Amino acid sequence: MKIAVFSTNQYDEDFLNQYNTGHQITFFKVSLSEESAVLAAGFEVICIFVNDVLNKVILDKLQQSGLKLVVLRCAGFNNVDVQYAEELQIPVLRVPAYSPEAVAEHAMALILTLNRKTHKAYNRVREGNFSLEKLMGINLNLRKVAVIGTGNIGQAFCRILKGFGCEIKAHDPFPSQEMQQLGVKYGSLEETLDGADIISLHCPLTADTHYLINEQRLKSIKPSAMLINTSRGGLVDTKSVILALKSGVIGSLGLDVYEQESDFFFHDFSESIIADEQLSQLISFPNVLITGHQGFLTQEALTEIAKVTFGNIDAFQSGAPLVNRIEMLR
Repeated sequence: MKIAVFSTNQYDEDFLNQYNTGHQITFFKVSLSEESAVLAAGFEVICIFVNDVLNKVILDKLQQSGLKLVVLRCAGFNNVDVQYAEELQIPVLRVPAYSPEAVAEHAMALILTLNRKTHKAYNRVREGNFSLEKLMGINLNLRKVAVIGTGNIGQAFCRILKGFGCEIKAHDPFPSQEMQQLGVKYGSLEETLDGADIISLHCPLTADTHYLINEQRLKSIKPSAMLINTSRGGLVDTKSVILALKSGVIGSLGLDVYEQESDFFFHDFSESIIADEQLSQLISFPNVLITGHQGFLTQEALTEIAKVTFGNIDAFQSGAPLVNRIEMLR
């Protein structure tokens, strides 16, 4: 099939070319938007990533030019109007679980770095400064960690926490029996956040979870708590988090996602001024660590993404069951 792949970097091209099952691929570095949608004219399949936009306007344009299938190189699909795609009879398929451990391990890396301040120690030593002042952390052993969302990634994260000897509390509409056997205690969102030393978000972005961490909830968390978000930027009200950082309500913040990340992440702005006041503020805080949505970036994850993506396309082409199809609940 003729496939247009958007938001590509060199690693995307390398892995997709390696696992291509015989399709004609055209790579576009730009994100899919109403302006760039013209590039996909005449393609039977579009392959998109987390910051590509696929709304009604774009779907109408692409259907008229021959679009038959949408495949996502990710699990989240809040950037796609899936219901309208269904109305147009265009299946939307995703990669539901490419490597839960990749994102879970990155969340742990953010926690360890913020806690033991290894990023600051690294910069100090490079300048010949071996002072240990202001580098003190805490033992993670016996600390209370709130895990919001225990899908595949949240469960992988819980297993890592268990190895550190943490006390794990979790909130999820569908509690995992396996996690409960592991010792994870489920409760309401308020019960889970109460008294937590670390809060880590691993839930999808929906209408119900948008701004899950907001001004009201920030007032109820333990002072000096660490907040980690490796899921979706829209789970966090950035303005309220900045105010909480300024007032000391949040002890530290680790982000691999940002609500307006599509304007910046995956691009080099090292020679430019970042024209986003909130992002600039966050970067300036000494107790904030931001990575550019790299949680998924492991060899294992990229291999699985490529294999499942082509498996989805092959299934559609052959008329096989579309096991990874996203269908909106009615």
